[in-house]
Amino acid sequence: MPEPTKKDEMPNGQPEETIAPESNGAPPLPEISLEVSPPPDDDAPAATSPSPTPPAEDGNSLKKLSVELPNDSVPVPAMGRKDSVWSLGEGQPPEDLDKPIDTPPLSTLLIEKPQSGTVALGGDITFVAKVEAKDLLRKPTIKWFKGKWMDLASKTGKHLQLKETFDRFTKIHTFEMHIIKAKENYAGNYRCEVTYKDKFDSCSFDLEVKETEQGSQNIDIRSAFKRSEGQEDAGELDFSGLLKHREPKQQDDTPEVDVWEILKNARPDEYEKIAFMYGITDLRGLLRRMKKIPKEEKKSEAFAKKLEPAYQVDKGGKIRLVVDLADPTVDLKWYKNGQEIRPTPNQRKYIFEHKGTQRIMVINNCTMNDDAAYSVAAGDEKCTTELFVKELPVKIVKGIEPVKTTVNERIELECEVSEEGAQVKWMKNGVEVPTGVRSRYRVKCEGTKHFLVIDDASREDSGTYSIMATGGTSEAHVQVDLKPLKIYQDLQNMTVMLGQPIKMHCEIYPGNVPGRWYRNGQLIQPNDHINIIHRNKVHRLEIETSSLHDAGDYTFVPEGYSQSLSAKIHIIDPPRVHLDSLNFPDNTVIIVAGNKLRLEIPISGEPAPRVVWMKGERVILESGHRVRAETYGDQTSLTIDITEREDSGNYKIVLQNEAGEATASVKIKVVDIPDPPDAPLVPVVGGDWCSMTWEAPKYDGGSPILGYFIERKKKQSSRWMRLNFDLIKETSFEPKKMIEGVPYEVRVFAVNAIGVSKPSDPSKAFIPLAVTSEPTMLVVDDVTDTTVTVKWRPPETIGAAGLDGYLVEYCIEGTDDWVVSNKELTEKTKYTITGLTPGSKILVRVKAINAAGASAPRTLQHSILVKEVVEPPKIRVPRHLKQTYTRRVGEAVNLVVPFLGKPRPKVTWLKEGKPIEPSHVSIRNTDCDSIIFIRKAERSHSGKYEMTVQVENHVDTAIIDIQIVDLPEPPQCVTIEDVWGGNVALVWTPPKDNGNAPITGYTIQKADKKTMEWYTCIEHYHRTCITITELVVGNEYFFRIFSENMCGLSETATQTKKSALIVKEGMQVKTPEYSDHDFKEAPKFTQPLINTFAIAGYNTTLNCSVRANPRPKVIWMKNKITILDDPRYRMFSNQGVCTLEIRKPSPYDGGLYTCKAINDLGEAQVDCKLEVKGGFTFYELMQRGVPLHLIDKYMNESKLVEQEK
Repeated sequence: MPEPTKKDEMPNGQPEETIAPESNGAPPLPEISLEVSPPPDDDAPAATSPSPTPPAEDGNSLKKLSVELPNDSVPVPAMGRKDSVWSLGEGQPPEDLDKPIDTPPLSTLLIEKPQSGTVALGGDITFVAKVEAKDLLRKPTIKWFKGKWMDLASKTGKHLQLKETFDRFTKIHTFEMHIIKAKENYAGNYRCEVTYKDKFDSCSFDLEVKETEQGSQNIDIRSAFKRSEGQEDAGELDFSGLLKHREPKQQDDTPEVDVWEILKNARPDEYEKIAFMYGITDLRGLLRRMKKIPKEEKKSEAFAKKLEPAYQVDKGGKIRLVVDLADPTVDLKWYKNGQEIRPTPNQRKYIFEHKGTQRIMVINNCTMNDDAAYSVAAGDEKCTTELFVKELPVKIVKGIEPVKTTVNERIELECEVSEEGAQVKWMKNGVEVPTGVRSRYRVKCEGTKHFLVIDDASREDSGTYSIMATGGTSEAHVQVDLKPLKIYQDLQNMTVMLGQPIKMHCEIYPGNVPGRWYRNGQLIQPNDHINIIHRNKVHRLEIETSSLHDAGDYTFVPEGYSQSLSAKIHIIDPPRVHLDSLNFPDNTVIIVAGNKLRLEIPISGEPAPRVVWMKGERVILESGHRVRAETYGDQTSLTIDITEREDSGNYKIVLQNEAGEATASVKIKVVDIPDPPDAPLVPVVGGDWCSMTWEAPKYDGGSPILGYFIERKKKQSSRWMRLNFDLIKETSFEPKKMIEGVPYEVRVFAVNAIGVSKPSDPSKAFIPLAVTSEPTMLVVDDVTDTTVTVKWRPPETIGAAGLDGYLVEYCIEGTDDWVVSNKELTEKTKYTITGLTPGSKILVRVKAINAAGASAPRTLQHSILVKEVVEPPKIRVPRHLKQTYTRRVGEAVNLVVPFLGKPRPKVTWLKEGKPIEPSHVSIRNTDCDSIIFIRKAERSHSGKYEMTVQVENHVDTAIIDIQIVDLPEPPQCVTIEDVWGGNVALVWTPPKDNGNAPITGYTIQKADKKTMEWYTCIEHYHRTCITITELVVGNEYFFRIFSENMCGLSETATQTKKSALIVKEGMQVKTPEYSDHDFKEAPKFTQPLINTFAIAGYNTTLNCSVRANPRPKVIWMKNKITILDDPRYRMFSNQGVCTLEIRKPSPYDGGLYTCKAINDLGEAQVDCKLEVKGGFTFYELMQRGVPLHLIDKYMNESKLVEQEK
């Protein structure tokens, strides 16, 4: 038997799926009844060998599977899955008879495939697959499957083992699958897949597990497979009976027949019949039992390979029936339907061939007679098969052609088909044509040509004739008409003016044929208006007065004939335009732009005139989008969806038809709002006003301009504000009440009787600006032999235009020739005029400049003599240097000491009365200050520095005390003075080196001797003795102490040499009596305020510490003014530390800050100076809305700071 395959190849190379008979789309192909029986009830999938299929749930034990038989004479085995169908062979066309038959390609990887096998229940079996590795660079991948998808790699264990070996000499990979102690559910189909890169190979094989034969023959099958009914006991093999362990009911009578033998020898399709005959109701259990019975496979002694169960071939093709004999000497006979086939010398129908042990019978040019059962007998054995001949459809090669003839003529319809002797069917109007003896129709056939003949045609023979074959149809129309009339004079087309008479006549032969007149398909009856006359061959139709209803198609139809005479009567009437119905003066239509205009004008004329609307030379079309002309019925219309000013003008209507032409004209006037004026101009701008002008619009909208509206807005805004509510007749205007420094735009609207125009384009942005007031407080700051330095203060009124800078001018006394000293504006309020002549007298004036221009000048009241004056030196020591200047070791020291004096003073520095070495300290002097710089301070840099400034005989000195501090050393000695209870008294001596700064406190720590983990007992302790309390009884403690100064804790600590053991109280300690100490004291600042530099916009803090008892009241002041309820300041006081936080300071937050502490015993205060860097210019402060008095105060303070620097 061939192996199942999923798809078969059709002769044209296209794969074809087999279709079960239940499918509605199955083609009409031969059927094969495959006898199938249900598989055993196990979990394994069905094998790919022709195993029985499970029965349907309704209990039917047999199914018929309709299999489409491909055309093949040689069975092609295929490796498929269990759901594949049988491939029964494929035929060859006649022209491929002598071509060799291709064999399927060999495996590309497997050189030895696992073979199907049988194993007894509980036995072992091994399947082997081999792959040659000569051309492989690495080991291929192998997978073992059971059924479709079950991968056996995950099932290895007690009953399944997989093994791989490689022979280096033969270079062959061997893969083995061992099944140990096979169970019944191990039976089924298995698959082996081998992959290597892009190569793939697979092989399917079956495993059958056989049970040991049981004595089923002794069972009474009729009682064993009866279902339980009522209270009766079930049969021995009844499933429910077995569950209940019931004993089978003993039968009194032994079976007369051996049903098992009958079933074994019967076909599967007869099982149900036999079961019914012998009273077996449990058919499903019977089938399961029969499946378990081992089948006796009889090996043929004569045939090594038998015929396939069935073959299929196309009609006209050839088929090869091949058998392989086990004994080539055995005589072989072929039979067809039981009749022996004998070869004939002159006939090539059957050809018998011998190839080794193969015996082949070739059947050429197969016909439907060859569709039969064939068998071959070799000795006493016989094998049979069935041959199905697939008849090709008969196609229409040449179809029938349509026929048109007259009565009593002969009609012959001819058709040619693709095959001789084919059966065809003739039809008329869908009904089969009768071809009996008495029929008027005759049918004949000449080879592939078929004819349908009608000898004497009549009008009833007209119709659609068709011929039907198995491969197609053809049809044609046959028309049988009367003999044609002789027309001597036909009807003539006529064109008649409305109201004129109509006379129509025709002349036909034969003349005695009556007829009927029709107009537009309607029968015409004679009346007072219409007169119909028939005289011999002449037929007349007369109408006295024509009307529009008389126009149309006229037809005269002779009775008995399909032929007719036709003519057209055309009634015409000249066109006319009826403008009187418009009721418009002078035919002028006025409409406002933007509205829809629909102008309908009645017209008349026959035929309907062709209407053309024109504006000038332009024709208005019906397909126009916005402007279109339409004509329907008795009127024409002009439609303008949205009228525009361009639509104004004269419109001409032209009507034309066959009767003549007519014209008329209509005037349309579109009025609209005027065009917007051009953008206005702003020639003059003041502090809060401007002057604007514009031009009248070019188009007034067809109506005079009545006036204008003016609007303005800020440039950054989108909101326009109307400035006038009464129309302005002129083309100029002066807006007022504008905010100085804000950019504005203006625009204009034109107004006529229709409405307000669109706004004009906005004017160019303009800013109302005013010049500043004159500078204030102009004074002389310095005079030399060639220069004069003046300074002043900003103007009191600056305005929104801001302040760009100052212009300084001077003139010689007695003249009016002012000379500009600075070519570029200066933003500073101090300027030095250079290049002056010594001894001359000059006048100086200053102007403030902004975008609006120059302010009024501020002039000095008196002239200035250009001559230098000696000024004694004076050192201006900064406030923070008047106290001791403290820095840590390693920090940089940068001190700036300003001084005054003219001419340039001579500066010298001394330390402790000795000159300063330049290698240790860097000193740089300028005209107004001296800078002392130490890059990395050391303790040796501490001391008093003396600064001397000398101008001629004048001398000024100042002393600056610099203190460089460092971390202190730890205390010198720490001893345990006494231990009592949970208390320890400690005493220590101050450190030997305090780091050049006073000791501010000590930090005491303790550690348990067991863990030596240090814990802080107290911090910032000021005395040199202390009692540590609350120690744990039984623990032994060590103590250590750190020194602390302003730099921090000492790097190391001094530890007690001995430990303190805390023991239980065994004795009473006499506490000495002490008199209470009076801790009251007046406020005293232990840490003063320090001058601070802050960055504008970043929070800064001022800190100091005060000691007092009782607790003092702390007051903060700025520039001697108390700070109260100002959200920009936050004040804290914690354990004597006073803090003032200034939130996001600005330059005008700089100044002198004071912290005052007050209690009942007295008061104390400390001061510091705060300078905020990164400030704002005068203009920026104005933009931020800072009041002028604060700006003036800030500017003065900034100048003072610059002068001090």
